[in-house]
Amino acid sequence: MASNDRVSVTIVTYNSGRFIKRCLESVLAQRYSNTEIIVIDNASVDGTVDILEQFEDRCQIIYNDENIGFAAAQNQAIQASNGDWVLTLNPDVLLLPNFIQAMVDAGQFDPKIGTVCGKLLTILASFDLPDKPLVDSTGIYFTPMLRHLDRGSQEVDNGHYLNHEYVFGATAAAALYRRRMIEDISIGDEFFDPDFFVYREDADVAWRAQLMDWRCIYTPHARGYHVRNVLPGNRRALPPVINMHSVKNRFLMRMKNMTGHLYFRNWFSITMRDMVVIGACLVREQSSLKAFWYIARNWKRVMAKRREIMSRKRVDDDYIASWFRYAPVSAPASKPKGSSRALARSKAARG
Repeated sequence: MASNDRVSVTIVTYNSGRFIKRCLESVLAQRYSNTEIIVIDNASVDGTVDILEQFEDRCQIIYNDENIGFAAAQNQAIQASNGDWVLTLNPDVLLLPNFIQAMVDAGQFDPKIGTVCGKLLTILASFDLPDKPLVDSTGIYFTPMLRHLDRGSQEVDNGHYLNHEYVFGATAAAALYRRRMIEDISIGDEFFDPDFFVYREDADVAWRAQLMDWRCIYTPHARGYHVRNVLPGNRRALPPVINMHSVKNRFLMRMKNMTGHLYFRNWFSITMRDMVVIGACLVREQSSLKAFWYIARNWKRVMAKRREIMSRKRVDDDYIASWFRYAPVSAPASKPKGSSRALARSKAARG
């Protein structure tokens, strides 16, 4: 498919000196020419700024005086952009040359597609490939415990995930968002919720988009590489502040987006997971107890966001509940006839 849509590439850096040069070079090498690149630096102190200065003639670069977080900085970049689509990128992502073209093509399948994701593979922090090709993400999915996971994460890439499919959402490490969807689902002028600061903000957007009847499509033709530092098995190796945000955002996401129907369907699984999370905070991760104080202090603001989201909900409860499974859920999108909602309802469970 041919498309002339403008794509705004938005990147947030914070002490990203190891990665950002290679990331920007891969963006500038894209075969899709109708792009603009906007980089927000959150007060890096590791030499990132020196690298970014080399790209000021080809990118719009904004230097913040403090670290305002990934979510707020992405909102800042989105507000400075003017593309029909916004491609959010982590600085530790490398794109193959046809990535943007393939993403935009997939977005043309249906006007109700608000998000597009591609096939990200794992690459080491040294930018060397692992001994075996490993999948990083082909979209995100939710379990009945309200855990959100990357579809295919750490599986050996043996040529699977070859079809266009509707999935729940995309990792913001490399997600293409339709401008009309951004405007439609934003709360005030906030697309990503700045209360999240960092981590899970993409899952929150995915859930809100589904509630407001937008779809996410996965395309196997858009391929890139991602250095992923946060995996379910390496929590103890992460900085305490990241783990605190992880706990906080698990509950913020639910407070804003979960319907009573979804809770009552999965109350046992949710409660068991909550007990594990709270118990771990009490016993060995006391630094994450700050998450609950943050929620208590900001309860009224979060509840106001929830009321706004629920007043704009456009899908029924059974539809949303159908996406919460222990195995990844998807729906075929190879023949985009009719609405994407009808396609997603065609037994939205593969696997």
